[in-house]
Order: sequence, then structure tokens, then C-alpha cells
Amino acid sequence: MADNVLLVGDVSDETRAAVTGVVKALERAFNTKDAAALAAQFAERTSWSNAMGTRLDGRAAIEEFSAPAMKGFLSDAFARYDVVKMLEIAPEVIAVNVAQQPTDAAGAPVEGAHGATLYVIARGPDGWKIVAGQNTAVEPAAS
Repeated sequence: MADNVLLVGDVSDETRAAVTGVVKALERAFNTKDAAALAAQFAERTSWSNAMGTRLDGRAAIEEFSAPAMKGFLSDAFARYDVVKMLEIAPEVIAVNVAQQPTDAAGAPVEGAHGATLYVIARGPDGWKIVAGQNTAVEPAAS
């Protein structure tokens, strides 16, 4: 884990590792175009707004949308997800800011829109899962 993650509140090392694990599993699923693995990072009852502004409610809706998208317009899209901040909202409920960097298939940075993502990740009966989130596409700053 990167040492430059801003922690706000009582975020234990165990919680930090679990939450970062969800984000990294989501990254792996996106980069391998595995819609089932991507959806598995979300709680059954969840609300997600993607970078295009489409709101998806529920794990099944996320998988249903993601499978054709990953085979279609996202087939050549890859990214690195870096956790930059964790805010304890309540015990075992963490707001997580993630910076998304577009990459090539090998993980090297490339030009393109970045993502500024907010996930709310909570511990439930099936472990740590995303219960709500918003992804915002951000054009890189001009050099």
C-alpha cells in the first residue's frame, strides 16, 4: 500500500488493507474485462454512477451493464486505481477517494481522461463491498 494515503478518522491497518483490496480487485477485474469479478466488488444493494452518468442500482445491474461494455467500447481501456484518501464515516464504513490513471494493457500510463472516483465501502455479511459510488471523468491538466 502507498504511504501517501490521507487517513481521516480511525482507519485501522486491517481496514485500510481490506478497503484497498476491494479497489485493487476492482482494478484487476476492469483490466481483465471480467464483469463478474467487477460486480462481485459491489454489495447486492448498491448504487453506482459511472463516468458517463449512468446510475446502476444493484450488483446484477452493474454486471449486466459491464459485460457488453467491456467487450465493446471499453475493450481497449485499461487503468490504474490509486487510493488517495480514506474517511471513516462510521465504524466499518469508509469513504474512499480513488485517482484513476489510464494505462496501456501492460500498465504504462497513456494519454486520456483520468477518473476521480468516490466509493463508500462497508463491511457487511459478505465482507467489504462497495455500497455506493460515483465515477467522474476528468480531463488531464494542460502541460
